[in-house]
Amino acid sequence: MAFKLMMSAQRKWRKLDGQNHLPEIIQAVEFRDGLRQLQVAA
Repeated sequence: MAFKLMMSAQRKWRKLDGQNHLPEIIQAVEFRDGLRQLQVAA
């Protein structure tokens, strides 16, 4: 029964939005409202 529930749920799953930004997220690049924030040297 659990297998059937998982198969049913899988049909409703969707891909991540912005999957092309994953390497930047891993490198700790900061994003605000989906836009990359530039670091200003002080």
